[in-house]
Amino acid sequence: MVASRMRADIAAAIRKIPRGKVSTYGAVARAAGYPGAARQVVATLRSSVGLPWHRLLGAGGQIKLPGEHGFEQRFRLESEGVTFRGKRVNLSLHEHKFYKRKSTRTGSARRKRRE
Repeated sequence: MVASRMRADIAAAIRKIPRGKVSTYGAVARAAGYPGAARQVVATLRSSVGLPWHRLLGAGGQIKLPGEHGFEQRFRLESEGVTFRGKRVNLSLHEHKFYKRKSTRTGSARRKRRE
């Protein structure tokens, strides 16, 4: 049950990446609420259909897929207007910034917890 909820949260975060933007596996994991779960992002991509898989990259904007899959990913990104600097996506122009979730706790509740 927990794994299916995690995959649903990760898939929802992936769907938020708009055309012409990219993100890293780690950033998607953090945006979904699971920091450090980059490998689960990859597992979600492998088990899901219809997600924009080509918009996800390794740290630093590098395509991590080998061979023809990597060429296809680059082709898809370039067709969306994403530019590259060598083998890496120009993240300063194309990185999608996820909105940070606001805490649901109030300041007084945090103080009481510390006491």
